[in-house]
Amino acid sequence: MNTSKQKTLLVPLILVGIMFFVIGFGVGISGFLIPALRDAFDLTTMQSYLVTVAIFSAFVVFGGPAGWLIKKLGYRITMMLSFIVMAMGMLLFVPSASVESFPLFLVALFVGGIGNTLLQASVNPYVTIIGPTDSAAMRMSLMGIMNKLAWWIAPLFLGLFIDISNVELTDIALPFYIVTGILVSLGIITYFMPLPEVLAEGEDESEASASSYAATKTSILQFPHLLLGVVALFIYVGIETLPMVSVIDFAKATFPDATNLDGFAKYVTIGLVVGYVFGVFAIPKYISQTKALIMFSVIGIASSLLLILAPAHLAFYAIVLISFANSLMWPAIWPLAISDLGKFTKTGSSLLVMAIVGGAVIPLIYGYLVDSIQGTAERASVAHFQSAYWILVPCYLFILYFAMHGHKIRK
Repeated sequence: MNTSKQKTLLVPLILVGIMFFVIGFGVGISGFLIPALRDAFDLTTMQSYLVTVAIFSAFVVFGGPAGWLIKKLGYRITMMLSFIVMAMGMLLFVPSASVESFPLFLVALFVGGIGNTLLQASVNPYVTIIGPTDSAAMRMSLMGIMNKLAWWIAPLFLGLFIDISNVELTDIALPFYIVTGILVSLGIITYFMPLPEVLAEGEDESEASASSYAATKTSILQFPHLLLGVVALFIYVGIETLPMVSVIDFAKATFPDATNLDGFAKYVTIGLVVGYVFGVFAIPKYISQTKALIMFSVIGIASSLLLILAPAHLAFYAIVLISFANSLMWPAIWPLAISDLGKFTKTGSSLLVMAIVGGAVIPLIYGYLVDSIQGTAERASVAHFQSAYWILVPCYLFILYFAMHGHKIRK
């Protein structure tokens, strides 16, 4: 890519990077809320993961409409609307806390999830198609660094206002008022941002693009590599979210005498960020995004077995390896799945956004497994958590299949 083109992309990528930061900040707050709400409302492990369900179910309900909005309004205006809707969700946390209503908390999280859906549907295809296809995973890795940096900052920000180790719901009003104000401001700023509208190859349906693979297709269901990519992304988001929402509970069981359990959450972020840095420097210069996905899928399988089978004090640190394995999966799956969609690119992106609901389903299944294995025991043990982590192995096996064969299917 020439220097002029790089400069042209720099400003949009910086602006979109800020948006990825906001997405990560919202997920980080939800991860913090799970143990806090479980203590406040005396929830079971499975019930506490309804927090994740409330957020990610919005992707199923509004994934389709998000694609329609982007077609009608463009990427920039849809991004602006996403910030306003996310702000409404954050504002709803205040009355939820004042009346101590768990259902109202779930409503607030769902509204925030709608905003997250609109933002994800906008920024992911934007980053993928704004530059060369073979370096899409590298750009997505850069965005991933911004996203996961926000995971780490979210609890630090909340810690300025509340005692994270002993949360009182009535204390969360001020920080959520501040976050609401920031989101509204970002929405206004986005409206005036110099973000050029972009089209994927073959998306403009002109004569020059008539030879596109997608030109002869009449339905999004005629792209098997996309449909397999939707399944792969569904699985991936679930197994990326699972360590984040379960790490504190697993650490509590593994290190019962530890006093700073929240510090263990950093291990999830460390693995992800190291993987993203690898992606930025290695793709596509030293390794293609396809080969990277194969390699990291194998690492995921090996680290899952270590997490399940190793002694508890060693197994816990396998979460770092799992997070490292997860890091390049989103950056690689997304561009492979929307490749050659042409005029169906925005619709295909909507399906991929809907697949993000895997972040709710797989952790919920995991919570159910923990509760089932736990049985009548007073609290879950390390062995209960390790046994439930078997859910990771078939997930990584499917992603490995997609990396090796699934993304190539064009019939």
